[in-house]
Amino acid sequence: MKIAFIGLGIMGRPMAGHLLDAGHELWAFDIAALPADLLERGAKPAASAEDAARRADVVIVMVPDTPHVETALFGPNGVAAGLSPGKIVIDMSSISPLATKGFAARVNRLGCDYLDAPVSGGEVGARAASLTIMVGGPQAAFDTVRPLFERLGKNVTLVGGNGDGQTTKVANQIIVALTIEAVGEALLFASKAGADAARVRQALMGGFAASRILELHGERMIERKFDPGFRIELHQKDLNLALEGARALQITLPNTATCQQLFNAAAARGGGAWDHSAMVRVLELLANHEVGQPPAGCGLS
Repeated sequence: MKIAFIGLGIMGRPMAGHLLDAGHELWAFDIAALPADLLERGAKPAASAEDAARRADVVIVMVPDTPHVETALFGPNGVAAGLSPGKIVIDMSSISPLATKGFAARVNRLGCDYLDAPVSGGEVGARAASLTIMVGGPQAAFDTVRPLFERLGKNVTLVGGNGDGQTTKVANQIIVALTIEAVGEALLFASKAGADAARVRQALMGGFAASRILELHGERMIERKFDPGFRIELHQKDLNLALEGARALQITLPNTATCQQLFNAAAARGGGAWDHSAMVRVLELLANHEVGQPPAGCGLS
């Protein structure tokens, strides 16, 4: 396929690389300089998002937040100006479900299909082509581009109509945040009580509490490896979407709100760019104890 790829950051760069490796023609655009390795592998530089979209059959957008998607699609020299009937626009960013429905309607009026297809798996999943991809939009468009999704991820699901992919991603981020908080509390409790946090984690991995977050982020907490990963500031954005949606739906998400406050505290300490597993640092501050360090006293008796 002829693909326009807009946004070559931490996630977009490896994703675009997988599509190049699969033999697709790829026109690339980013507000920053294009990665040299993608150009060496055959990516063609576009002068603008509009230029990239005009040259392609499928347009993929992978940028940080709702305003960035709106600008990429509908701003000056944006994707919409380069569209013609029959093209497919795929937004793989994580943004507002409500805004997504509006973006889809505007693209549909140009005679094009729109898929919202946010991903889970972070930089590791993007590099390994093991992302989970949650898709909202029409079945026919999904069937057309599914081979592209299968080059990028291992779990690809058409959830429903436009906006449903983004709703699924918000639900995913609620679960991830709450599980990070639970793992942080558990390891902090065990460490403060005098147990070896690494061995506690190893034991829990064989029981009902096992999870990918306990496996990967529990290890990060113990080994103090908080380079992203997935930045706290991005998870803050996703939980904002959850809490804004909760207000609109008139429901309460109390533990989501608590996790957002912990992320806010981490960001206030200069941790917006830390990996989201570093939420544990705020819990450690409250406990005056770091996971993996010997307790000040003799632990629980």
